[in-house]
Amino acid sequence: MRVVFMGTPDFSVPVLNALAAEHEVVCAYSQPPRPAGRGKKDRPSPVQARAEALGIPVRHPVSLKGGEAQAEFAALGADVAVVVAYGLILPQAVLDAPRLGCLNIHASLLPRWRGAAPIHRAILSGDADTGICIMQMEAGLDTGPVRLARATAIGAEETTGELHDRLSTMGAAMILEALATMPPPLTQPEDGVTYAAKIDKAEARIDWTQPAEVVDRQIRGLSPFPGAWCMAGGERLKLLGSRVVSGHGASGQVLDGLTIACGTGAVEVTLAQREGKRPMPPEELLRGIVLPERLG
Repeated sequence: MRVVFMGTPDFSVPVLNALAAEHEVVCAYSQPPRPAGRGKKDRPSPVQARAEALGIPVRHPVSLKGGEAQAEFAALGADVAVVVAYGLILPQAVLDAPRLGCLNIHASLLPRWRGAAPIHRAILSGDADTGICIMQMEAGLDTGPVRLARATAIGAEETTGELHDRLSTMGAAMILEALATMPPPLTQPEDGVTYAAKIDKAEARIDWTQPAEVVDRQIRGLSPFPGAWCMAGGERLKLLGSRVVSGHGASGQVLDGLTIACGTGAVEVTLAQREGKRPMPPEELLRGIVLPERLG
């Protein structure tokens, strides 16, 4: 098939690789380069960098609402557009241009967690499982009919970063299956709709008075970005991995190593990061810091 690929972050790259191996990717659309790094120089998105390495032309319009951008898109003569974490709203003229329309790879079991942060929200909410849906796109926010869906269990200690990588690999395999078979689209049920709002950095401060299960989900759900954090004396400490364990004490009390008492129960922190340092397992981190009796 002639495929237009539309994506931006790392999550999208395995899908691009899979499509390029089996189909003719005639163009890749991605968000424009953004200032990054210490020098704040414009850095192309992961999708742009990979597409250019594959020899695929790249476009990064700031909007697709204009007639010229829509005409350029239609002129590609695509059979289908595959969209995954692109970052721009697609007007109806763009949705209608490819022969088979636009297919979106969405990292949840729709209609649960429509919107921007489905992986984070699934872990933060304590969902037992999540998955990938291949959705036929329409004008609404993740409201289109689903052509292919597959579930996967969320591991007891799995972080958003780890689940992100697994779902990206799943999505790459599933889009090839969907393009090969084009299963009939099934309308999403009206019951069970939830929305995955963008993560706000204000959600990252740990409240140790919460039950251990809630704190554990916060740590794993916000890892690696933006990273749940607390204060260790006068230093901010980012917590990036954890598990629920038995333990009792005052909220925030350091019980043993990096096992911390919560409102009920305790969490054992398995990965943490000091300011200006790399993430470390607790035994390594504790060689360079003396923790106070309680974390704030």
